[in-house]
Amino acid sequence: MVTDLKKAFLAGAAVGKYRFVKFGADDDTAIVAAAATDKIIGSSESHDVASGDTFDVFMGEIGKVICGGNVARGDALTSDASGGAIATTTAGNRIGGFALKSGVAGDVIPYRIQLGVY
Repeated sequence: MVTDLKKAFLAGAAVGKYRFVKFGADDDTAIVAAAATDKIIGSSESHDVASGDTFDVFMGEIGKVICGGNVARGDALTSDASGGAIATTTAGNRIGGFALKSGVAGDVIPYRIQLGVY
């Protein structure tokens, strides 16, 4: 089972650790997702990254993400304004995956990466 499929990107802006990310200005850059409707591609690695630095985006089966609010295991996750995971049931919201553990704002939790639209 693949649990840590990663792809390297250039940071189009500063990226915090364990944040949902989306494509940046081109195919080779990624930036922090900043809305529930952003096209999430995965989550950032375990340390903060400066703009222009290379970093890994977790795109495999299981990743880690920081909670932007309360989530329960099994919740569909989308992005808050700072790339944190929040639960969603709103039609049209982009999904980065599903929580594998409950958490509160600031907790880093594992999630099943499964991209889609709610």
